[in-house]
Amino acid sequence: MELVLILIMKRDSWLGVELRHLAALQALAAEGSFGRAAERLGYTQSAVSQQIATLERLVDERLVDRPGGPRRVSLTDAGRLLLRHADSIVARLQAAQADLHALRAGEAGSVHVGAFQSVGVRVLPEIMRRFRERLPAVEVMLEELDDEDMPAAIERGDLDVGFVLLPVGDAPLETVDILHDGYVLVAPAGSPLVGRGRPPTLAEIAAEPLVGFRRTRSTEPVEAAFHAAGIEPRFAFRSNDNGTVQGLVAAGLALAILPRLTIDETDPRIATVDFEDIAPRLIAIARHRDRYLSPAARAFVETAVDATRS
Repeated sequence: MELVLILIMKRDSWLGVELRHLAALQALAAEGSFGRAAERLGYTQSAVSQQIATLERLVDERLVDRPGGPRRVSLTDAGRLLLRHADSIVARLQAAQADLHALRAGEAGSVHVGAFQSVGVRVLPEIMRRFRERLPAVEVMLEELDDEDMPAAIERGDLDVGFVLLPVGDAPLETVDILHDGYVLVAPAGSPLVGRGRPPTLAEIAAEPLVGFRRTRSTEPVEAAFHAAGIEPRFAFRSNDNGTVQGLVAAGLALAILPRLTIDETDPRIATVDFEDIAPRLIAIARHRDRYLSPAARAFVETAVDATRS
């Protein structure tokens, strides 16, 4: 029982080892005298002597040979062994200090970002390119969500920031406008409805079959415009995949009225006509207004604003 208590006491004594004790051991090993070690650390010589004596007591080993006189102080085998660990411990602490400084400065850490499909394809790549150049050590974790799911994900804390369609209703979000995304008529290349100097009317469009998204916030303005004109559009197919909708138009099967960001205008199989009868989508980047936003996340918001307004 006594042996067990002695072992426990020796083990617990190591909990009293402090960084200043290890720093004193490092300085003494590098300088070879208590006086020069004290100068290096900005302590008095007696303070360094006390720290070394305390360290020896705590680890229950003689760590330093003290020859006396002008001869250089040297470490014992136990001292050299402990010094290797001390170097590692001090280096890790310095690294932790640097990491925390980088985190405060926004140069490290991570940002969880949500984007819906059209933003992810057309807008996010340039934002990411700029952000990587600005803060290469920050990890950006991306998640694609439907636009109607984004406010709730930010509110729950699943995302630090996310791209949203305005307005966001009652969600407790702080938003920054970044884009106005206008609607365009998308028709097969060569369609008689394009290239004639004026946009087609809703009645002319409704005379053709339509394809579009399933009922989302992006389709509501389109259908509202038809209904306001007393027209019931004929949707032949609905999909929330942008490429599928565009592919059906390109194949000559239907027309579509879509937000510009959702289409690939470099596709030679389609033609587009600006459609000003429908108000553009308002796209913003949002954060929870009551939660802490890290410097890295703030930098992402700033980069998104700069990239979309330049």
